[in-house]
Amino acid sequence: MRHALLVLLMILGGLAPARAADHAVIIMYHRFGENSIPSTNIRLDQFEAHLKELTSGRYNVVPLADIVKAFQTGQSLPDRTVAITVDDAYRSLYTEGWPRFKALKLPITVFIETKAIDRNPTGFLNWDQLREMAREGATIGSQTVTHPHMPDLTPEAVAQELHQSRLRIEQEIGVAPTLFAYPYGEASTSVIEATRAAGFVAAFGQHSGVAYASHPPFYQPRFAFNETFGGIDRFRMAVNALALKATDITPSNPTLGPNPPAFGFTVDAATPNLRALNCFVSHVNGPAKIERLGDNRFEVRIDKPFPQSRGRFNCTVPAEEGRFRWLGMQYYVPGVRRADE
Repeated sequence: MRHALLVLLMILGGLAPARAADHAVIIMYHRFGENSIPSTNIRLDQFEAHLKELTSGRYNVVPLADIVKAFQTGQSLPDRTVAITVDDAYRSLYTEGWPRFKALKLPITVFIETKAIDRNPTGFLNWDQLREMAREGATIGSQTVTHPHMPDLTPEAVAQELHQSRLRIEQEIGVAPTLFAYPYGEASTSVIEATRAAGFVAAFGQHSGVAYASHPPFYQPRFAFNETFGGIDRFRMAVNALALKATDITPSNPTLGPNPPAFGFTVDAATPNLRALNCFVSHVNGPAKIERLGDNRFEVRIDKPFPQSRGRFNCTVPAEEGRFRWLGMQYYVPGVRRADE
């Protein structure tokens, strides 16, 4: 009776009750207002538009750790739950990003490479600033010691990057990090297992998509934003996205063997609008060719190998209210480097 009265009051007051969900959108930034580096920067006018949208009353913005805990324990989340992450701890986070997040009481998780902080070059935060942010509510996560291409490392070097970064953060912040972000979003089966063994409870890539409870917890997706992909229309599309829940994703290893890969996945056949499924590949113009095998298995056919060190698949299905169900996957191509790396 009491619950029914609360729902009625919400409706009369113009607020629809939030639907329960087992998914969440995780967004990612690097730099704020550093317009000379557009590939990893969000312009301040774009950033302000994002903040206005997030504080419009439509979204449930929570710490990333709360989403991880909900997924682990089977607790439901309100629809349109969002977490904010920032990679690398560039100085503009402290001068431009954090003051705005803090003023709006928006929680964030910062993933850091500890050697850059120890060196304290002018472009990064220092430990005093990170401690200040942690006291004020920010969560500090790990992104290794040296920000390497982890799939290229020996198992011993991977373990050292994970262990030493976790130890260093605990020494300086007072709490060992439990959340990890792969540098460049690059992982492999062995790197993922090493991350789990190092004591982390969840880890995140840099491929677009909606995180959900049954997704592998050590390679959850995040929507990245920069100047090119930071317009308000794309931002709204991302933070309103639903999960396209997939199983049996192939290749399962985020580091490629054969290139091009034979990408495929299985979804619940009851998912609405599967006939409208579209998949896009990062190095191919236009929608990719999709083969539907039976009711719920889809395979994406491409002829051109990934030419760069990373390639991505994005698959979407139209959903209600103009939203999209979204599945993404990134693959690392060993031995291929981009000019900016």
